[in-house]
Amino acid sequence: MILGIIRGATPENIEKIVEAGLEGGLDKIEITLNSKDALKQIKLVSKKYEVGAGTILSLKECKAALDARAKFIVSPIIDPATIKYCKENNIPVYPCGVTPNEIYTAWKLGATMVKVFPVKNFGGPNYIKELKGPFDKIKLLACGGVRPENINEYFKAGVSAVAVGGSVFKREWIDSNNFELIKKAALRFSSTIKNRQKRA
Repeated sequence: MILGIIRGATPENIEKIVEAGLEGGLDKIEITLNSKDALKQIKLVSKKYEVGAGTILSLKECKAALDARAKFIVSPIIDPATIKYCKENNIPVYPCGVTPNEIYTAWKLGATMVKVFPVKNFGGPNYIKELKGPFDKIKLLACGGVRPENINEYFKAGVSAVAVGGSVFKREWIDSNNFELIKKAALRFSSTIKNRQKRA
């Protein structure tokens, strides 16, 4: 799975941006809650697409995002209340963990996948490979520094998913409504994975 992270869009262009990412082959899209009118964006797009909410920092924010019809929750932290609530209500939740203890804690609390961010600062694919030694049953989502040139290394190392943000949804492309460049950037990631699957 490739998860796209949109930050900085507006209610006026969010639907076209989401469409560009999905047409480029991304599997899921999250809209960060620290974007302008993020809840409004989620509510608008969720009428047509299954989008999630990112940068969730509390149960209050989680519930607000779910009220706006977000289909999954992504967080840069481990908030036990949020993870528990999502687990009890069958909502996919991807909290963040970096150290072995954080990753194990997030998983035990009920994470659907644990987001390892910023993965590039901790060794990239090599770090994932080391983590999968003791944590072979834990699903990991690599985020931060994933590029078309190394995406296959992450999957080979054992991740279940990767997340891409600014490399696909560049701020200047968002601000200028350049949906075609967003789509092409997404395609560079998705086509690389498809080529790997064909060779396999």
